Amino acid sequence: MSSPKGSKGRKIKLSSFVQKVPLEVPSPAEHDWPKDDEEDFAFKDSEQELDFLPQPYRMINKMVNLLFDQTWEVIMRKDVVREAEKGQAPLATSFPPLIESKLNKMPNCMAVSQDYVFIGGAKGFSIYNLYDAKRLYVWEKLKVDVTSIWAADLGNEILIAPVDEMGIARLFYFYKDGLFLIKAINEVDDTSKQTTCLKMEISHGGDFAAFLLQGAGDIWLDVYKLPKESWVKEVEHPQPAINPKKKVKQLQLNTLDSVTSENLETDVNICFRGDIKLSPPVHIMKIKPPKPVTGTTFKSPLEVFARIEDCYGLGSGQNHFIKDIQWEQQAAIFKASFKKHLDGEWEEERLSTATFYFLLPSCITATPADVKSSPGVACVLGIHWTGSHNFFLYSLNRTLKDKVDPEGVWPCAAPITASRLSFGCSYLVLACEDGVLTLWDLAEGFPLGVVALPEECSCQSIHFLKHYLVHEGQNVYPEAPVKSQMQCVVLCTDSSLHLVMARGAREPTISVLVESPVKNLDEAICAVAPVPALPGMVLTFSRNGSVQLMDVAKPQVICAFAPPRTYCLAVPWKPVFVVPLNHPCFLLRGDHPDEIESEDAKDIQNSIFYFNLKAYPLLENICNPGTVPQTDMTDSMAFAQALPLEKRCEIFLQKRFQKLEKKVKEQEHGTRLRRYSLLLQRETSRK
Repeated sequence: MSSPKGSKGRKIKLSSFVQKVPLEVPSPAEHDWPKDDEEDFAFKDSEQELDFLPQPYRMINKMVNLLFDQTWEVIMRKDVVREAEKGQAPLATSFPPLIESKLNKMPNCMAVSQDYVFIGGAKGFSIYNLYDAKRLYVWEKLKVDVTSIWAADLGNEILIAPVDEMGIARLFYFYKDGLFLIKAINEVDDTSKQTTCLKMEISHGGDFAAFLLQGAGDIWLDVYKLPKESWVKEVEHPQPAINPKKKVKQLQLNTLDSVTSENLETDVNICFRGDIKLSPPVHIMKIKPPKPVTGTTFKSPLEVFARIEDCYGLGSGQNHFIKDIQWEQQAAIFKASFKKHLDGEWEEERLSTATFYFLLPSCITATPADVKSSPGVACVLGIHWTGSHNFFLYSLNRTLKDKVDPEGVWPCAAPITASRLSFGCSYLVLACEDGVLTLWDLAEGFPLGVVALPEECSCQSIHFLKHYLVHEGQNVYPEAPVKSQMQCVVLCTDSSLHLVMARGAREPTISVLVESPVKNLDEAICAVAPVPALPGMVLTFSRNGSVQLMDVAKPQVICAFAPPRTYCLAVPWKPVFVVPLNHPCFLLRGDHPDEIESEDAKDIQNSIFYFNLKAYPLLENICNPGTVPQTDMTDSMAFAQALPLEKRCEIFLQKRFQKLEKKVKEQEHGTRLRRYSLLLQRETSRK
């Protein structure tokens, strides 16, 4: 038998969520239904009379509920982490650095050439030995820090180009333990006219150099010819230059400077020879960004054709017969058609920048017949500007007085966003805004193909791999060079990594090496570096500071590398590292930007970590890959496709001839047997 009070309590519980408005039968049409709003509902606590507690019990109740809520949040976070770990591969073996070089101040940049490492930092740069990471020389004569540095191998010499915080680029000549200053490229006496060097490039062999300069709201590219033959003579037979009329503003260069052994870690004696003046580079060309395409000024089509001399500039879009009113009408139609997509999306136009390369003589970049050029000397400068569809080709056989017009133009269907030239200058990849990659074989003079990245993927950087083969489960380099075969890895803006392969007339292929991270964004790849000394191996740098060695042939992570202690990384992390061409190692800077600004910055250790891959037992076999002999490549059908077309035709004809020769011998042998049997029959019949 239930009590009246209990029945009343149950009635109150049934009406805990009621609606303020009266109930109505909804109409059949869905668009006439009333939209429920939170203001139309009222919440009633059916057990308010029973749950009302005095203090301090109400406070205890709130604290317990808060504790339950926080515990539930911790459980949910751990569950998310547990689900993410289920889809991850087991952690790779992590190796510490072999050597740690401690520096007084944080280094800003690094470059490597031959057996030396050049580290730019406070007021200059330092020279280190690549193999033992010992400091050989310190050049600190600037008032500001060096922010970027380049180094080019000239054979027996090295050309060094540091750029300081003021944007001033300087050329140094390193020859037989002597350091010589050639010239400060863009240094001027009037600071108001000072220009900034944004980027530079030195040609293969060191015959030319180009500097991208910016100043007074303008940007341009200065190209110089380097008299490296004169430098060798001037260094071996020095003639001290004394010019009392010219004042040296901030660098005291007219003295012989050497660093004492107390500040160095080796017995190698490198000295700075400021008393010897070398021949300055010769300015041969100044290239400005192409003018925006506007209405024509020509009155007839004949004037347009007369403007194009010897097909120079054909394809740039500058010489046309489209009038201003036609451009305006086309722009009005475009804006009217896509008005809803264009509203609020216009951004301020940024200053254009350039990416440029020096190209060697080939079928595409052939020099005129009356011009003598060496096979290993650059003859053409290739350049593309920000937002431009065109890749321009400029001949280097000119002087500053000559008219600067491109000798060739390669137009693309979309603006070029990224590009890369292979180390041997044989292959070029152009990546467009729409995710399409154009692969060029410059040596043979034809495009290897066109490949498209997955949807919503845009190219961030391209990195060439030296062509390798998989022999008995191990990556190896072929003994003889191959033609028309290229491999490169492409890092996209969504941190996914792809492998692109092209071979002869076959259609290029693209495969995914690393997917774009969805949950753990800290694992996103921010930088990639191939290891030329190891076939098919690349280093990947992630946002969380991890560094991994990946085999792109499998693909799988071989191992990882980590500093001996953790660092506070910048967001986003831009790792400072360098990978030599012929030695299986890499150098990595230890980053801690958050701690540098603290009061205890003096006690912080600034280090460069040296990872020698040969020193780790797991990588011993990988670091000694060997090569595939030419005989194995010709005998194996798997490797036959890696040979040049001429070699494959020769092998095919040789095998065909061997088969025919074998068949003829078999026929001759059969004929002899038949003759012998006939003779036996005759002798038998006579007897």
